[in-house]
Amino acid sequence: MQDLTITLIQTEIVWEDIPANLAMLDGKIDAISEKTDVIILPEMFSTGFTMNVGKTAQFMNGSAVAWLTAKARQMQAHILGSMIIEEDKKYFNRLVLATPVGEIMTYDKKHLFRMAGEHKVYSSGNRHLTVSVSGWKLRPFICYDLRFPVWCRNIENRYDVAIFIANWPARRAPHWKLLLPARAVENQCYVIGVNRVGKDGNGLAYSGDSSIIDPVGNMLFTQADTPCVHTATLHYDRVSQYRETFAAWQDADGDAVCFEGSNPE
Repeated sequence: MQDLTITLIQTEIVWEDIPANLAMLDGKIDAISEKTDVIILPEMFSTGFTMNVGKTAQFMNGSAVAWLTAKARQMQAHILGSMIIEEDKKYFNRLVLATPVGEIMTYDKKHLFRMAGEHKVYSSGNRHLTVSVSGWKLRPFICYDLRFPVWCRNIENRYDVAIFIANWPARRAPHWKLLLPARAVENQCYVIGVNRVGKDGNGLAYSGDSSIIDPVGNMLFTQADTPCVHTATLHYDRVSQYRETFAAWQDADGDAVCFEGSNPE
């Protein structure tokens, strides 16, 4: 299996200003000089974490999805991040992944952050997304999902990399820094966390702490407080060898226990 190169973009987000954020991210992505397979943006990268759907929601044929598709083609990389999408008169915090050939895949945030009233504005998703890139299996999640290990459970090694994109406030940064390694260890996979920095329109501060953790729980990269664009290479033998020599996954609870008989896919 070949290595996988990923690029994390930890950035400030202009509050509820889609054109400004797309222009800002244009510059950051265009400046990436290394060949990369996957570019990862934060949660709600085009607006910030807002409940103001009347101003910020777009349809799937809107400018943010079109921009994401164009950048994936330009960079010949998979690019993903979440945005506010209206569909069938409902609103979703939707992760959109664009491939180098123009294909679009989506994941709707499962766990909506009730402390901010997200569950009153947005509709919850109920299906995982697993994406194959260069033979690697990637599964993305969004922010609050990180707190729910059953939903993140890597049953029968169905994925190799868990990606968590977020607008995770600085005041709860210790939880972010604790839970990311926990998800890596229990699921015997790489974990990538991409969070924003700066302050949002509600005055909340974000410290970033975007991170890369290997399957053993080693912190390979982390950056706090300042914007950054970081490219790293993941090695599949770290996943395969650890799963072989410490085969805890073979004793894990299966679908019936974790999902009470429902279809997790």
